[in-house]
Amino acid sequence: AFFSKMANTTHISKKRKFVADGVFYAELNEFLTRELAVDGYSGVEVRVTPVRTEIIIRATRTREVLGEKGRRIRELTSLIQKRFNFPEDTLELYAERVAARGLCAIAQAESLKYKLLGGLAVRRACYGIIRFIMESGAKGCEVVVSGKLRAQRAKAMKFKDGYMISSGNPCREYLDKAVRHVLMRQGVLGVRVNIMLPWDREGKLGPKTPQPDVITIFEPKEDLTAVIAPKIEATA
Repeated sequence: AFFSKMANTTHISKKRKFVADGVFYAELNEFLTRELAVDGYSGVEVRVTPVRTEIIIRATRTREVLGEKGRRIRELTSLIQKRFNFPEDTLELYAERVAARGLCAIAQAESLKYKLLGGLAVRRACYGIIRFIMESGAKGCEVVVSGKLRAQRAKAMKFKDGYMISSGNPCREYLDKAVRHVLMRQGVLGVRVNIMLPWDREGKLGPKTPQPDVITIFEPKEDLTAVIAPKIEATA
């Protein structure tokens, strides 16, 4: 990412470059999570070109991210540029709308957080989120809320629906996870949202690669030899 340019000039080792890239991404993601939480921030992507570095912010409300006449995104560009010492005119920020809000764990965790802060009952808020996720085309979902829910004693409430995998390599591709902390009056609540994405041939709503344990059985084709054989006998 950003530090690949630095690697060309100062010749840092590959290991250091990858660590620096990871630290840059983590800090950028943390900053944008805090800054754009209300606007449905759903992740960030960093692209490095020879001319400039492009940062694509994914959010559900892109209009609010851009601000009035692009004012807010210019402010964010300036802040990131100064923090990471980017040269002038080498950083570009873009806002991209999330294709399916119901299949984005970050967006749903933030939504649940604001529902709980608004005073909605935990069970009602979680069932509302689960219904919305499943209606958006997810294969399954799980919502866990833990902490001091009603009494002084802390406990965890788990809500599930649909089909969910929890081990193996497909977890990396098919599961979208998000964790948020809700600062309530009685203490901090932990919110975890796991969404099992559907298989999508085009790779827009879910991963392109099919699950290795899912087998599709096709109907057998009609046997052509049985149809052709009598005609050969008649001509003979």
